Amino acid sequence: MKDFNFYAPTRVVFGRESEEKLPQLIKQYGGTKVLVHFGGGSARKSGLLDKVEKMLGEAGIAYVELGGVVPNPLLSKVREGIELCRREHVDFILAVGGGSVIDSAKAIGYGVGYEGDVWDFWDGKAVPQACLPIGVMLTIPAAGSEMSSSCVITNDEGMLKRGVNSDLCRCRFAIMNPERTYTLPPYQTAAGATDIMMHTMERYFSKYEDAVLTDAIAEALLRTVKVATPEVLRRPDDYKHRAAIMWASSLSHNDLTECGTEKDFACHKLEHELSGMFGVTHGAGLAAIWGSWARYVMDRHVSRFAKFAVDVMGVTQDFTDPKATALKGIEAMEAFFVSIGMPVSIPELVGRRITAEEIKALVEKCSRGGKMNIGAMEVLKPEDMTAIYEKANA
Repeated sequence: MKDFNFYAPTRVVFGRESEEKLPQLIKQYGGTKVLVHFGGGSARKSGLLDKVEKMLGEAGIAYVELGGVVPNPLLSKVREGIELCRREHVDFILAVGGGSVIDSAKAIGYGVGYEGDVWDFWDGKAVPQACLPIGVMLTIPAAGSEMSSSCVITNDEGMLKRGVNSDLCRCRFAIMNPERTYTLPPYQTAAGATDIMMHTMERYFSKYEDAVLTDAIAEALLRTVKVATPEVLRRPDDYKHRAAIMWASSLSHNDLTECGTEKDFACHKLEHELSGMFGVTHGAGLAAIWGSWARYVMDRHVSRFAKFAVDVMGVTQDFTDPKATALKGIEAMEAFFVSIGMPVSIPELVGRRITAEEIKALVEKCSRGGKMNIGAMEVLKPEDMTAIYEKANA
């Protein structure tokens, strides 16, 4: 079991009445002028933004607003937010939405006090030294950014999708009302559930196999999402299962399921280039790439995949052929993805087979021009990345 340092400072306020705590939480964490950051029209249409504005106004908290965050949040919007915060002397950011909005808020928080170009942090030229305090009103359970140290941004120039991790950006609080997820479209619900499961699996598939309690937590989380997702697809207003998915979103990416293990995140890095190049939904891209990654690395980690097959996917253990058990687990996971409407190949994801030139460009970006490997359980070089993309493209 690997030594670890677990840090999860975000206050979680969960439940039907949780939104009412917003003004006192902002004041508690020093907010006097707030940037309310959000995505498209759904936050307004649902009435949530109106409620936020009313609560802030009644509490005497000044605010400005910036909407327009898109999936795979863009650097151009981050730069717009930085200038707005500087001009308006904002001292607190409230993200109303899901992972894209939260990551955009984190990037703005990094950039406000930084004299250089904020992209320097994602380009490896600088390390964040400060971040404005951030709070979240979560509406889309998926990315887990409400409790994570991660921030992923896409540079409009070249569509480079990159991540930066720092505890400085961890949110001060996260308000979670599962009722706000009732109106999520089925595809977005399923893609979010996939992202939650992948955040857990990217830590579960580790060369450290002695973290017994952490494994048990991860397996329970995965089984819970596997059960809950079909239920909410059938009945969108199922509070019990919506709540389970929302809480799983946070636990999947606050590093709890990494205690004693080592995160791999090869699939995430491979997918970031897919969504950067083709604009696809992140969770769907993960489903499209995972099976090919799993088959590529499985032979060297059969016992781990067999454990996953039995303890998560419910496959019967074949003690005479562990590899067959492991493979059945991969097939069962892909069958689950298909059952909730997710793709399991690149052609299903983007509507066609991609070209050899496009694969070459994906690998070039993922490996930073051949200078960087990815993965931890299995370290992947550019030639390995190419092989996985080709498998997923078949």
